[in-house]
Amino acid sequence: MLRFSRRQLFEGLAAIFCILGISWLALDYFVPSPPSKITIATAFKGSTFDYFGQRYRERLARAGVKVELRETAGVLENLRLLQDPKSGVHIAFATGDVSDSSHAPGLLSLGPIFTDPFWIFYSSTEPIDRLPQLKGKRIAVGPIGSGARYSAEKILGKGGVNSETATLLPFAGIDAVGALKDGRVDAVWINGGPDSPAVQALLANPNARLMDFQLAEAFTHIFPNLVRVVLPKGVIEIDPPNPPNDVTLLGTTSRVLIRNDLHPAIVQLLAQTLKEEHGGQGLLQRSGEFPMSSDPEYPMAQIAVDYYKNGPSLLPKYLPFWMTIYAQRTIALLVATLAIVLPVFSFAPKLYIWSIQ
Repeated sequence: MLRFSRRQLFEGLAAIFCILGISWLALDYFVPSPPSKITIATAFKGSTFDYFGQRYRERLARAGVKVELRETAGVLENLRLLQDPKSGVHIAFATGDVSDSSHAPGLLSLGPIFTDPFWIFYSSTEPIDRLPQLKGKRIAVGPIGSGARYSAEKILGKGGVNSETATLLPFAGIDAVGALKDGRVDAVWINGGPDSPAVQALLANPNARLMDFQLAEAFTHIFPNLVRVVLPKGVIEIDPPNPPNDVTLLGTTSRVLIRNDLHPAIVQLLAQTLKEEHGGQGLLQRSGEFPMSSDPEYPMAQIAVDYYKNGPSLLPKYLPFWMTIYAQRTIALLVATLAIVLPVFSFAPKLYIWSIQ
């Protein structure tokens, strides 16, 4: 019968713990832990991106991930921050037809998440249904460098409305709502979903009228990345109907972009968040239409594509988010141990016979 001294037992246990510690450190390198805090670049207060940024923060907090929202001037600044590794921004909202992968390399898309209409509200009692009617008006189009202003200048410019024929002012979001209410502007250009606080406030304002973009179909041929959408009569309120008739709008699609080095566990958690937040029925979308698993402007994150098609993988399906990484490390350690131990045990009898001979 083999007997071991206390010294031998101590040395054996120390060796085992050293091996386990080294193995765990190696797994920490090859299977790193996800960050406990991430930063999302949104836009100005009252915007659609600010609204959904807060919604994402609430959902991710349930999984133990802290989210910091970075208020920005809009999409153009979001893209700059996302491409700057020193900015600390990992995720950002973006709209179509502002940039693409050739101008913003190193970014991946989690897919288009909703249709983003362009709303033109005005206070005039005279109906406005053509862009040239906005000449000479004071129009809130958002701050310089914002995605809203970029889209406004491009589309309004086709109708001859620019800084020379109209007064383009930097009000945006809730500030633009207040400016229209106070008479500081004659019209407001807003880029955002119907759930955004600014759009909701303007739709509920009896003195704010919504422009019917009758040439929307023509603009989708001029700018292929734009889409035509219809806001049905009475969809906001049935009695009295608000809007009082069908309103044609021009819009684009919004997406969530990430850095290509974002931790895979965070990417899958974001894909789950987007599916839960945007997958339902909306005023301008069918159930299951968003988020999309393809993006014409950016390469898709494969983890997100797999999640949209197949749902969560096995471990996240049954374990809390913070436990999945430890389960993955344990599985990897077991696999590595078996890969080493099994050949050793199979070779041990041959080694024993050789030593006897």
